[in-house]
Amino acid sequence: MKGLSQLIQSKSNAKNKLVRDQILKAAKQLFAKKGYEGTTVRQICNEANVSLALVSYHFGGKENVFFEVFEPIRQLFANMNYDLSDSLGALKIFCRQFVIFRNEEHELISILQQELVMNSPRLEKLTDVFIPSWEQLRLILKKCQDENTIQFPSIDLAVNFVMGTLMYSFNISFLNRAQSELSSEEVADLAVTFIINGLTMGKR
Repeated sequence: MKGLSQLIQSKSNAKNKLVRDQILKAAKQLFAKKGYEGTTVRQICNEANVSLALVSYHFGGKENVFFEVFEPIRQLFANMNYDLSDSLGALKIFCRQFVIFRNEEHELISILQQELVMNSPRLEKLTDVFIPSWEQLRLILKKCQDENTIQFPSIDLAVNFVMGTLMYSFNISFLNRAQSELSSEEVADLAVTFIINGLTMGKR
């Protein structure tokens, strides 16, 4: 009986995860396209092909769905480790990983950009999404500056310029009428080269 009970529980957990994933996928697409205010729970349910009750059951409401959507970003930076004994190498790795993630999860970055532009009241609850990446980048750039591997007059400006490049709008068709044939890895390599060249301008 215990084995049967565990099997039933396992199947129930798998089904619940599937439903949660469907809801989060639909919500991510809608938030990126319509914004937080323009997206309703009913729209999310229709897109995910689930009942309204399931959103309440799994998340409690739209706001909790919204914050849960960003879990991949939290996990990305929570699991990132850099060897600061090679500060320039750490900077390249950070930028490359960010660009690849940005290309693969462009909807998440688009949602974050919307929230920043609107100075959304939800920003305070998104500090665990934004701040880790900025702090990691600042730490790496400070180490690079200390070791004279970059020459840039302001770490604050450097952080903003680098993050601006990493969060570029390459996936917005309105701004990019021609589709790039470059892979995420190739785009990442070009971004790294661009950033490093800019940060080492004083060493030429």
